[in-house]
Amino acid sequence: MAHDEIVDHYSALARAADAGRTVTDCGQDAFEQGRFGAAGYDDLAVLPEGAVRASLGCGNPVAVAELQRGETVLDLGSGGGIDVLLSARRVGPEGRVYGVDASTDMLALARRNAEQAGAAGVEFLHGTIEQVPLPDRVVDVIISNCVINLSGDKATVLAEAFRVLRPGGRFGVSDVVAAHVLDEQARQRAEQRIGCAAGSLTVREYRDLLAASGFVQIAIMLSADHGDGVHSAIVRAVKPAIGPGLEIRPMREGDAEQVLAIYQAGLDTGQAGFETTAPSWEGFTASRLPRLRYVAVDGDRGEVLGWVAASAVSSRPVYAGVVEHSIYVHPGCQAHGIGRALLAAFIAAAEDAGVWTIQSGVFPENAASLSLHQALGFRVVGTRERIGRHRDVWRDVLLIERRSDV
Repeated sequence: MAHDEIVDHYSALARAADAGRTVTDCGQDAFEQGRFGAAGYDDLAVLPEGAVRASLGCGNPVAVAELQRGETVLDLGSGGGIDVLLSARRVGPEGRVYGVDASTDMLALARRNAEQAGAAGVEFLHGTIEQVPLPDRVVDVIISNCVINLSGDKATVLAEAFRVLRPGGRFGVSDVVAAHVLDEQARQRAEQRIGCAAGSLTVREYRDLLAASGFVQIAIMLSADHGDGVHSAIVRAVKPAIGPGLEIRPMREGDAEQVLAIYQAGLDTGQAGFETTAPSWEGFTASRLPRLRYVAVDGDRGEVLGWVAASAVSSRPVYAGVVEHSIYVHPGCQAHGIGRALLAAFIAAAEDAGVWTIQSGVFPENAASLSLHQALGFRVVGTRERIGRHRDVWRDVLLIERRSDV
């Protein structure tokens, strides 16, 4: 369905729920057997009947997200408000919960449910999940219940989720996914049974879009099986953590000048590598993997303060999970935890990508780099003595590596 059709469809369901009817998004039997709607919850006695009637989800994202007191939560596609109200109970009066929905009828129903429940610290916003009406970095947790699969632009939805989350923030949603690419007949059968499978991503596609948005520690666990390879699923991910006012995100084309300037500043110290001149941007990108490139930026100004990237060590399949990495921090921003946060994010992303060994070479004199890497699980596996001349001096190189335990 197109966006306007989806809004009209759910607006009609909201009006039906407001009129006292229990609503479903597919056949009643399939709805109940698939544990859609309120069937996935065990703490509904505290909620208004209208919120329970309007529940159309495919799981319990409030439990998935493991909410804590005082946190700020955003529910993407909040519908009749059931997950917002349950979240408000979890985060307590010190917390805050936003719900965003494109249907004015759903918003009106949700606000009435919140008033009836006496819920404090909740706010329902009119908007789309592709363009969330909130500023950057204001939310601790994103939840959603069988809504993201309905979007025609899921990459934008996940990018918006990343944008509004604070560093270290969590993404914990229930959604409908496909175990494999569905042919048209299988997709139609699933749509007839459960009502919301038409736009579902495969597990691989979901993981790839989360990673491209910048999320790490990605986990997708299939739950209810709806046939034809369609499942309800629990989807979890994390926005990389870093200090206040900063953010770690994927490297972009527009970062080129600043990335290369930081590269050159590192080379100028004489301790970062054998090169003396940073490559062109074309050379930089050609020699490094398209994923596993991240920058640490000032959250307000967008200034790049450090970067990390990886290269393949070999084209042979046996080395598919082995990469060599480089990490550089702006000389004016060292000893502020930026390098550690970047490297930790890189390690998590590498493990998500199936990398089992990260390796690099470090000059023995570069004590700060060696200490950083050892603190995050790297070990020295050997020394290449007098391996090359650098500025007319023969240099040793320590070979370091980190083996994944995942």
